[in-house]
Amino acid sequence: MRLVALALFASLLAACQTMIPRSAAPVSTPTTTQPTVAPGLPVDTERHRVALLVPQTGPDAAVGTSIADAVTLALLDSRSDRVRITTYDTGLGAAAAAQQAIADGNKLILGPLLADDVRAVQPVARAANVPLISFSNDSSVAGNGTYLLGFEPGQAVNRVVAHARTAGLTRFGALVPRSTYGERALASMRDAATAAGGTLVAFEPYDRSASGLSGAARRLGRTAGLEAILIADAGQTAIRAVPILRESGASSARILGTELWNTEAALSGSAPMRGAWYASVSDTLFGQMATRYRERYGRTPYRIASLGYDAVLLTVRMTRDWRPGTVFPQNRLFASDGFGGIDGIFRFDNRGIAIRALEVSEVRAAGVTVIDPAPTQW
Repeated sequence: MRLVALALFASLLAACQTMIPRSAAPVSTPTTTQPTVAPGLPVDTERHRVALLVPQTGPDAAVGTSIADAVTLALLDSRSDRVRITTYDTGLGAAAAAQQAIADGNKLILGPLLADDVRAVQPVARAANVPLISFSNDSSVAGNGTYLLGFEPGQAVNRVVAHARTAGLTRFGALVPRSTYGERALASMRDAATAAGGTLVAFEPYDRSASGLSGAARRLGRTAGLEAILIADAGQTAIRAVPILRESGASSARILGTELWNTEAALSGSAPMRGAWYASVSDTLFGQMATRYRERYGRTPYRIASLGYDAVLLTVRMTRDWRPGTVFPQNRLFASDGFGGIDGIFRFDNRGIAIRALEVSEVRAAGVTVIDPAPTQW
């Protein structure tokens, strides 16, 4: 298994274009958990001080802990002796966590996870000229020193619609939840259909209830001439909606999905779902990381934990020409060749949003099969 781990990290480092440092450094936790700012940590002139801001208490603690564990795993795999990462609990207050992180001398913040926490941290971080590399996917918080690693939904919509157009499909429909995610997915669907030379013929928003979903699916299914229908929601929602779409008249429309489907194991077990396409990051390297994670921690990581691992890879690459104790060189985040990690290659656009190379998969009876691989270079 050690050989597997080394092979995994070697492949990621090749994508990141950096050398393997020498030793490992564990994630540490501040001794204080009070919302007031405690005295800073001793000055460290040999290593980069980097803060990890994630929830470790409260309703999102399990997700935050999974990300923090993946950060530790990445540090161990990279053998990095140039980076010291300290974890701060946003469950106790995101702004207070950021204040403590900055008082401790951290020059880069990884996180927070939630968009509201990003908004709380931004004024504190900007005043200290400390950038955020957040795990949020809310594009409204990007920019002015905030960079997003989260999976922005519009990219998956663009990718799967473009693939559908290459297959000759032109008339699109969309089933979207009444939520911020649904609104953004619908806007992306409009733009993607137009850009690809197709037409968004009809769409139906729905409330997150059984009757809301079934009613919207029934109305959309009755729309004549739909060749493809996007369901911008989790895989389980699609499994419930597709039979209703089929029964209502959309018997031959290709079903399309987003990155929200890539954690749903039940897709292939639903006969109406077979033949559906969805776009997402590749799971190949994540599967290897998850094996290592389970061996070390005795539990399965959340899918989003890959962002913590990749944030470490990104940080390690940036240390090549970044002197400890100095301001983080944000301009280098816009490297044209981008970065690589568990979730494949990515690069930041001028808003600071990670643009990702996505693959398209098809749901089949025997399982999910990649039918259009993600690019491996820009």
